[in-house]
Amino acid sequence: MSDEQFMREALELAEAARSAGEVPVGAVVVCDGRIVGRGFNAPITEHDPTAHAEIRALRDAAANLGNYRLTDCSLYVTLEPCLMCSGAIMHARVAKVVFGASDPKTGACGSIIDAFAEQRLNHHAVVQGGVLADECGSLLTTFFRERRQTGRASHVPD
Repeated sequence: MSDEQFMREALELAEAARSAGEVPVGAVVVCDGRIVGRGFNAPITEHDPTAHAEIRALRDAAANLGNYRLTDCSLYVTLEPCLMCSGAIMHARVAKVVFGASDPKTGACGSIIDAFAEQRLNHHAVVQGGVLADECGSLLTTFFRERRQTGRASHVPD
């Protein structure tokens, strides 16, 4: 499968998050050409500030592979990872991060800071942004516009 195909899988998970009333972000972990971990945003429903799509996908992959180190894996996520998720990606030793839309408010892969370029840190994943960026960004823009129109924006920060 190609980067676009894996990102489409992540987009399907983002739709699941949206359907649950969560910010629509989805992620998949890929190892040897197959998806080994899946996750979508669920901090509201799980009452867990760490339940971001990336963290949930990393947990799923680690459980499925029987190892917390994901050294030969790639993570595909619809939105640029935040600092928390970037830290988890580093600790898991993920080899590559592919994201869709940039995040100008909390992005830690180049938008606000570039955690993976920090030479003082001991792990540096290859980062590629912009895969299906328009589709990924449109899903988020539409979600937040709808939230503001229905008056439910106070439950989800934008």
